[in-house]
Amino acid sequence: MGMPNRLVDLQMKTMSALHLAVLRATGGRVLSSIGSMPAVELHTIGRSSGKRRTTMLTAPVHGHQRFVLIASKGGDDRHPQWYLNLVANPDVELTVHGSTLKLRARTATTEEKAELWPQIVAAYRGYDGYQQKTSRDIPVVICEPRSR
Repeated sequence: MGMPNRLVDLQMKTMSALHLAVLRATGGRVLSSIGSMPAVELHTIGRSSGKRRTTMLTAPVHGHQRFVLIASKGGDDRHPQWYLNLVANPDVELTVHGSTLKLRARTATTEEKAELWPQIVAAYRGYDGYQQKTSRDIPVVICEPRSR
């Protein structure tokens, strides 16, 4: 991995850690949402380490126990690690406003992404810029309650 990739990865990890620290230090009163998007803690299992990993994200589309996440990594040409982890192990947990939900994550189909994309961009226009910045098709992840 080259130096630019390491710097991008370090920047992403640092932003996530700082966001999580502020959220926890303020009891969720600061940075619990960005615009209309709730801030969410995504908990995955590391595909190599087997350890629990936590990443701060936003959910531009959300409804009753259904959250849509965008694996944009700021328009980087590589998938984020959290996305690779949930592809390997789709049983995830999502902490939203202090409540943790047990969900199953899956990559949206091409049709689902086409339907969701206008809502995603309406919540945050930057996602469109990220998609144009990379040749990678940015995955849209749908998290829904696990089957009983």
